[in-house]
Amino acid sequence: MRNGTRLSFSSSNNRSRSGARRQSNKGGRNQVFDPSLLVKKGLPDKPKTEYVPVHKFSDFKVNNRIQQNILAKGYKNPTPIQDQAIPHILEGKDVVGVANTGTGKTAAFLIPLIDKVLNNNSSRVLIITPTRELAIQVHDELRIFSNGLRLFSTLCIGGLSINNQIDNLRRRPHFIIGTPGRLNDLNERKQLDYATFSTIVLDEVDRMLDMGFIHEVRHIIDRLPQVRHSLFFSATTTESVKSIMQAFLRDPVFIMIKSSPTAENVDQDVIKTNGRGKIEVLHDLLIKEGFDKVLVFGRTKWGMEKLSKELNGRGFKVASIHGDKSQAQRQRALKQFRDNHVQALLATDVASRGLDIDDVTHVINFDLPQTYEDYVHRIGRTGRADKTGIALTFV
Repeated sequence: MRNGTRLSFSSSNNRSRSGARRQSNKGGRNQVFDPSLLVKKGLPDKPKTEYVPVHKFSDFKVNNRIQQNILAKGYKNPTPIQDQAIPHILEGKDVVGVANTGTGKTAAFLIPLIDKVLNNNSSRVLIITPTRELAIQVHDELRIFSNGLRLFSTLCIGGLSINNQIDNLRRRPHFIIGTPGRLNDLNERKQLDYATFSTIVLDEVDRMLDMGFIHEVRHIIDRLPQVRHSLFFSATTTESVKSIMQAFLRDPVFIMIKSSPTAENVDQDVIKTNGRGKIEVLHDLLIKEGFDKVLVFGRTKWGMEKLSKELNGRGFKVASIHGDKSQAQRQRALKQFRDNHVQALLATDVASRGLDIDDVTHVINFDLPQTYEDYVHRIGRTGRADKTGIALTFV
């Protein structure tokens, strides 16, 4: 690799190890991971056990227009989480779905819940997500699956006008999709009453807790009606996740769809910069063949914005997404990246989880993540849908 040395598993040295320790302790999280964990050969050729779904989409007893929308979306066979969760949700059972991002869980709860609302127009569904981007993604999928069905929905997230959201709430939408902070803000303003929802979905619960939303989530749960239909999705089941689960659910059906801790078809390696500036090493990577759709992760908003300006000045087409960007700016950057109008998207960890971005060729950790868990979430943006991806970490 030009002007950067790729390290094998055995060549992770003391210098890189101490660097990883220093970085992982930032933010007071005091979790340490061994940098040798960042080096792993992907196994795209490893024989896979083919999942054979029990159901076809046509087997699910849902409205014909929903079936047409599923076909228009291009779905053929249900994924494991869809195959196993949809029948239970249609029966009105509480469900815990433990599944990684990218397994199709959004459709797993939207398809039966749209049918539920069609069968009872007074039903109202509240879907809570950890990030604005995931809320928007869920809302977009809802629109696809409910096309032509005259169902009303609204987003309740920060970065958008709260007054417009209040106006939309007065129309009593069937579906409300939001983040904990904005939802509680609307609740405190007496514009959103949690007791009016018959169905609640908590999505990416472990990420919500990672982001410090445990008090906001408990605030919501305490104000929900006792009789409700509750759906709970998480990639992990830590003790704090289990605590929320116990407070939220009643006799749930457990569905475990787990893959390996990091994608088996992601080739993971480290780049030792050998004293060179990291931007020079990144420059040399981005001009290489095959670096077509690259996610670059950094630790700070300021650092990613500075890097974005520097790369643009060098003639690269890049965009950035972080907490200082307005919601419109963040969505524009994501659209540019999805539509291949930019080569690289520079992001803080706000973008590391819950986003479906097709065909990401590389994830580059420009700055070391704070914990190994953060690393797993970052590299999960590539190597999706049985495609091979590459994750590189600068040390």
